[in-house]
Amino acid sequence: MTESKTITLNMGPHHPATHGVLRLIVELDGETIVKATPHIGYLHRGIEKIAESKLFQQVIPLTDRLDYSAASANNIGYCIAAEKLLGLEVPKRAQYLRVIMAEFARIMGHHLWIGTHALDIGAMTVIFYAFRDREMIMDINEEIAGYRLTPTFFRIGGVAQDTTSEFIKKVRAFVKWFPKAMEGYHTLLTKNKIWTTRTMNIGKISAEEAVNYGLTGPSLRGSGVAYDVRKAFPYSSYEDFDFQIPVGENGDVYDRYLVRMEEFKQSINIISQAIENLPEGPVQTDSPWITNPRTVDVQNDISALIRRFMMHTKGPAAPKGEVYAAVEGAKGELGFYLVGDGTEHPYRLKIRSSCFYLASALPRLLVGHMVADAIAIIGSLDVVLGEIDR
Repeated sequence: MTESKTITLNMGPHHPATHGVLRLIVELDGETIVKATPHIGYLHRGIEKIAESKLFQQVIPLTDRLDYSAASANNIGYCIAAEKLLGLEVPKRAQYLRVIMAEFARIMGHHLWIGTHALDIGAMTVIFYAFRDREMIMDINEEIAGYRLTPTFFRIGGVAQDTTSEFIKKVRAFVKWFPKAMEGYHTLLTKNKIWTTRTMNIGKISAEEAVNYGLTGPSLRGSGVAYDVRKAFPYSSYEDFDFQIPVGENGDVYDRYLVRMEEFKQSINIISQAIENLPEGPVQTDSPWITNPRTVDVQNDISALIRRFMMHTKGPAAPKGEVYAAVEGAKGELGFYLVGDGTEHPYRLKIRSSCFYLASALPRLLVGHMVADAIAIIGSLDVVLGEIDR
């Protein structure tokens, strides 16, 4: 009997195909992976701890830096948790604008995924088309928020400002254009023989295993589990919109690809409904401690100036208590556990990262596959280390 010898290989943390600073220690028998151990923590920035020294409103820009490829999807989760703790109602118009921005963030996240995922496997053309369309969304972000990648457009109690006619025009133009762009993605990949060979029956995980590992989002739905926070626990008026939850059958890399491709379509459908049925009304809650006075009032009324100063230096105090709010981020369920102690600062913020659970499933998904397949599997999970190393 011949004794097999294995070698240990470090993949990352600087390998571009690990999608950030993820380090994998893989044990190989030839080119077959017999053991894989993920190591995280190379990007740790202490966001949860920093939040304890910030006012509630000041935490919002920190959440942009979690899944930085889909920033607005993080903002909405934190804002909903803070509003739950503070007992605030968000106006309907602001809820619809949040939905539009969150779905654009989902599409942006999927654009980065499909471009880099295809590039990892060897298809170069896709990333140029994906980033062309992603730039259009960043122009929309810039129009309404002033920032492109990390808009920080949401506020506790609503959004920063009302929409503009140019914003609505750009949203409608993108909704009209994007189905044609999706046809291009499908033409390049969906029936491409090289693509299907590299993705079908690779990195399979059953529905039961996916649930047990805590997977959510497209990675869970790719295994056939129709769980989506927007449907299971609707927030920000998602119950007003008609959309489907795409699911796969085999739980492999290819099914996770198909699920995200269908999510492009569903997100555009939601955005179209939201922009065409945008309610009238305010975009901020009616609370003197939360809503900024108008600039014209600040310039002409000393009490408005004082109020604005107090809001930004002291802020509202949250009652003692604890809340949890979850949203459907681009990668899966993103949760915020927030504790108030009667002061103007969060006593504790704990973030439930969907990507952390995705990375924890890598040892199960990689074993038995070749080294080249590891690249396809990691890309299919779409982990973002900014959310893991928070």
